[in-house]
Amino acid sequence: MLCAFTSPFVVALALSLAAATQAISTQPAPHDWRAPGPALDEGHVFPHFAVSAPGLGSDSEAGIGALIPWADRLWAVGYVAHIRGSGLGLYEIRSDLWWRLHPASVTGTFANRLVHWRSGQVFIGPHAIDAEGEVRTIESLKGHRLTATTNHLSDPDKLYFLSMEGLLWEVDARTLESKQLFDLTQELDWDKGAYRHFKAAHAAQGRLVVANNTYEEPEQLGARAAGRLAEWDGKGAWTILERNPFIEVAGKQNAGVGAYYGNTLYAVGWDRASVILRVLHGGEWRRMRLPFGSASWSHTWNTEWMRIREVQTERYLMDAFGVFYDLPALVYGGQLQPIRPIATHLRICPDFVHWRGALVLAGDQTDNAVGQPQSGLWFGSIDGLSSWGKPSGWGAIWRHDAVRAGEPSDPFLMTGFDRKSLHLLLEDELTSPVDIAVEVDFLGDGTWVEYATFHLSGKGAYAHHEFPDAFSAHWVRARASRDAQLTAQFHYR
Repeated sequence: MLCAFTSPFVVALALSLAAATQAISTQPAPHDWRAPGPALDEGHVFPHFAVSAPGLGSDSEAGIGALIPWADRLWAVGYVAHIRGSGLGLYEIRSDLWWRLHPASVTGTFANRLVHWRSGQVFIGPHAIDAEGEVRTIESLKGHRLTATTNHLSDPDKLYFLSMEGLLWEVDARTLESKQLFDLTQELDWDKGAYRHFKAAHAAQGRLVVANNTYEEPEQLGARAAGRLAEWDGKGAWTILERNPFIEVAGKQNAGVGAYYGNTLYAVGWDRASVILRVLHGGEWRRMRLPFGSASWSHTWNTEWMRIREVQTERYLMDAFGVFYDLPALVYGGQLQPIRPIATHLRICPDFVHWRGALVLAGDQTDNAVGQPQSGLWFGSIDGLSSWGKPSGWGAIWRHDAVRAGEPSDPFLMTGFDRKSLHLLLEDELTSPVDIAVEVDFLGDGTWVEYATFHLSGKGAYAHHEFPDAFSAHWVRARASRDAQLTAQFHYR
């Protein structure tokens, strides 16, 4: 998706590229440097950055799973499905936009990256890159679908690596020796027949948190719950936090973050009702809900990838189910500061970073269903994302749920959307009426006030409400006057 962007960085970049005279080889040698070519749409897309799988015999994807600036380069690692395919690997991009497939490249399924300041290295895919750009490879891990790398809970010279199959390793940052600690499918009360699809891991506040996003028709129909959000303290047994699918676990990675930031950890998942955001701060978990921006991601495979990244100093960006959000870096008093939707979109963004004055988005854009698999990079600005599409979406706080009398629903995000409506449905067989009290938190600090009460009587009773134009609060929730089977869904447009 392209949009107008006229920052001085991109204008200058486009002019310099337009002046480039060296032609791009149509079939460069594996490790040849590739020259920049002219940009499309004032600098958003540079075709010479496209990665592709072989056209004949390819039954895979060709994506870019992770990006990270390091050693005066931008590094990118390729992503194919199920380690099938060839021609992708570790990419090294210079500031003049020449780039190459690095000689240490390994074609695989990789979406992990971490800066490990203690050892002075970046880890991306199965590779370790030092401050001079020298690359080593963790030989024992290069044949696995690596999905996350994070700091160790007790030994700062070691790291954790997680695979999509749920294998968890401990890796020495200097020797690159690895030791498998767990097969998480053996630890997390696994549903037989469920597809393993672990997607993220992050260590903070004395615990390692992992996410598995298994979600297929049985989950949509309520017949199975194979998703997982789970945590481990480094010593005892694993604890399952949610049996819903989760796609991202992230937070500040700086060494010595300490009490000022609280090492806040975010986890993004979903169920058939809405997007779920879990926040760990001060050792306590909180749970809230966000709207879906699109139904395109409602499957295990289709959620690759959604990310939370610190894209500028103390500025977080969250991509969740077709909506980009400005996510607060700080949590005060256990209360998450307001989240702000930026834009609705349909781009798969496996990773995004800020590099050389631009926001760079990775992609996983076409597979063999539409021809030769290929993906590219997008260059723009964080503020330019607002022109991608007006924030919109939908989601439920209750969806065919058995609701307990007086218990408040999870908070549902309300701010940043123009027009808002609410649909209520009573679904049980009881003849007694039920009152639904709708409450709003307009300060975003847990101060709840009653907005309105809706009266439903008889099975199938329905109520619809349009909030006034320009009405906004940060969060909205509801509670029922009696036990009832209810649906309460919001639509934002």
